[in-house]
Amino acid sequence: MIPISDEIRSRGVPLVTYVVIGINVVAFLFELTLGQEVQGLFMALGAVPARITSPSSSPAVYVTLLTSIFLHGGWTHLIGNMLYLGIFGDNVEDAMGHIWYTLFYVAAGVAAGIAQVATAPSSTVPAIGASGAIAGVLGVYLVLYPTAP
Repeated sequence: MIPISDEIRSRGVPLVTYVVIGINVVAFLFELTLGQEVQGLFMALGAVPARITSPSSSPAVYVTLLTSIFLHGGWTHLIGNMLYLGIFGDNVEDAMGHIWYTLFYVAAGVAAGIAQVATAPSSTVPAIGASGAIAGVLGVYLVLYPTAP
């Protein structure tokens, strides 16, 4: 079942959630302009476990654990992630505050990237998407609102 809304209303404007959704949409629209060259973008900005675990890699490769959060592999990937973020992120942002929510969102996304690297350290396939960050947001939502309809 795909949710279309929740019944818990936020007290304020979920500014960070809107900004994150906007960044993801703009990044995806940029991806669409690249055609087949988008694979190069994924390799450059996606979290490639083999590069992250390689002793010869530059420390800058760790930045891909952040940049990969804003890339998506297709319309359904983007829409699914942003749907869940839009429905549940506003309540979590409301409860945590803008700054803590931002830090948590990024930390959850980076943690998901690290988990991907840990499970397949020699993989050369770039990990992309906000799913890990959004899974973190959903986890907080479930803790905060365990009986939400």
